Amino acid sequence: MGRLLAIDFGKVRTGIAVSDPMRIVANGLTTVETPKLEEFLRGYFSRESVDAVIVGLPRSLDGSPSDSQRYLLPALGRLRKAFPGMTFEMYDERFTSVLAHRAMLESGMKRSERRKKGTADVMAACIILNDYLDSLRFQ
Repeated sequence: MGRLLAIDFGKVRTGIAVSDPMRIVANGLTTVETPKLEEFLRGYFSRESVDAVIVGLPRSLDGSPSDSQRYLLPALGRLRKAFPGMTFEMYDERFTSVLAHRAMLESGMKRSERRKKGTADVMAACIILNDYLDSLRFQ
């Protein structure tokens, strides 16, 4: 069984999380500059067994598509074309950024750590993947 990888896609940076091989828990992996995402994934896929990529789907509070889907969907199309054998699955990411910031505060993370670019992106990717893993357990 391969790992699952989650992407919290952003215009500038993309947070990435990955599951353990048994798909029990998600761990923050890294933040990648979005233009370099395909290159990063190519290298990661060559080293690790990944069965699927879970992509955070930005939605508005009412469930309608958010404005950021304008740049996400074309980028996702390019990734699907670059990795035709890989499964890419969209998963609702509402509130993940808010939850990531709250988790950083509650964990006692210092302000300097919270301000580092990408910290919230990686945490949001972890939240997306953990939520996805939880949804699989309830199915």
